[in-house]
Amino acid sequence: MGEAMAFIAGAALIGCGATAVIDVWGIVRARLFGVAMLDYGLVGRWVAHLARGRFYHCRIAASDPVRGERLIGWTAHYLIGAIFAVILLAIGGPDWLRSPTIGIALTVGIGSAAAPFLIMQPGMGLGVAASRSPRPNAARLNTLLTHALFGLGLYAAGYVASLVL
Repeated sequence: MGEAMAFIAGAALIGCGATAVIDVWGIVRARLFGVAMLDYGLVGRWVAHLARGRFYHCRIAASDPVRGERLIGWTAHYLIGAIFAVILLAIGGPDWLRSPTIGIALTVGIGSAAAPFLIMQPGMGLGVAASRSPRPNAARLNTLLTHALFGLGLYAAGYVASLVL
């Protein structure tokens, strides 16, 4: 397999694997602690409205529903995971794909929390870093924990990818 093909395959495998880690965490957290999972239908609604030129919503749940929003949201969720894996591989280079290290993976994972803090949460009406949510500090902690787990997932999926590719 050529280096470019390994990069693409690695990014897809690593990004989807790490995203699956946080989805499993969401299920466990919901069952054990009663914390609701993120509604990816609302993410899809926001993404669909983005395509129509609308970035900001006072409350995304009150915005007009969009046909297929759940599928759009889940697809965007996994594509975004793959994009962060591309960033990871761009930083770590081909050597990282051959021999993953946890430091870069955690840095990218935790750093990826900037996306919801500065883009998604404000756009969906929650304010910068969930400042308008009912419990901002709990939302921030949840975002940081989830993205740290995403970083661990990047590392774990990178390790699997290094064996497969």
